[in-house]
Amino acid sequence: MKTSADAWEGGWHRRAHRLVSPNQGPRPGGDTAVVDLVVIHSISLPPGQYGTGAVQQLFTNMLDWDDHPYFQSIRGLQVSAHFFIDRGGVLWQFVDCDQRAWHAGQSHYRGRSQCNDDSVGIELEGLEGQHFEHAQYTTLIALCQDLAQRYPIRHIAGHEHIAPGRKQDPGAGFDWQHLQSTLGWPADRFPSSVLVRP
Repeated sequence: MKTSADAWEGGWHRRAHRLVSPNQGPRPGGDTAVVDLVVIHSISLPPGQYGTGAVQQLFTNMLDWDDHPYFQSIRGLQVSAHFFIDRGGVLWQFVDCDQRAWHAGQSHYRGRSQCNDDSVGIELEGLEGQHFEHAQYTTLIALCQDLAQRYPIRHIAGHEHIAPGRKQDPGAGFDWQHLQSTLGWPADRFPSSVLVRP
């Protein structure tokens, strides 16, 4: 059985489907950058539709903007995340975790701005405020454990916590209590609004 230490090939997760995004860059500080934050997002394209492949297309700049009316509202958007977990729990990776993905936007957390600089972004296929699948939590939990083996993870938050008022994902349907209790990480790694006290 593979351990977390075996999960990585550099900053690439061995069990993820690799699909490289052009929307990335070096982290400030390069090899000395301290990656200590995991940011959880939700996404579906078009909103509320799953398994379309459009998320993968968006993150690789291959989305046909004319394929759906909603896509006109995001036309030209260049974004990425390190990981995407579909409804079946399948893990995709677009950016080497040692590099900076473009997922957080204008953000502030832990007394620091520009959260893209020192975070790993994980997108869950879903709609903000709605529930996520058991298979997604299983993959997310295993991924967080693997990330903590490679990086000094000290914080985990939602996009809504690092960009309050601007973003609402993953939203009320995300089960922070399940994530915290299963990971067994200290409460101070989580946003204060989702803390589960013993």
